[in-house]
Amino acid sequence: MSGNEKPRDIKERTFSFALEIVKFSQLLDFRNEALRALGRQLLRSGTSIGANIEEAQAGQSRADFISKYAIALKETRETIYWLRLLNEAGPSPNHDCEPLLQEADEIARIIGAIIVTAKTKRSRQ
Repeated sequence: MSGNEKPRDIKERTFSFALEIVKFSQLLDFRNEALRALGRQLLRSGTSIGANIEEAQAGQSRADFISKYAIALKETRETIYWLRLLNEAGPSPNHDCEPLLQEADEIARIIGAIIVTAKTKRSRQ
């Protein structure tokens, strides 16, 4: 990131990630039963991350906010699992999971930091 570049909002980043997951899932060979099952799991967890982040923004309390972010973190970890599995299963050379894995890992770290910050603020009140 250059000195002038503004960090991307986590809502925007998770929405973009969900869109990339949708596009990736569409490339999988759904004639293959195993890939179809893995693709569905990936699609569910990968799009759930941003949905939980959106829900957290309307949280009724700090505890609700933290809870929604914790769910988003769990969904991110699950998404990493499915991506790793697809990467190792090697559906084809055209299906590189590495950029998605890297983004998911970065998102997990950001969400984890947000949770820690929110918990720290809550304990100070």
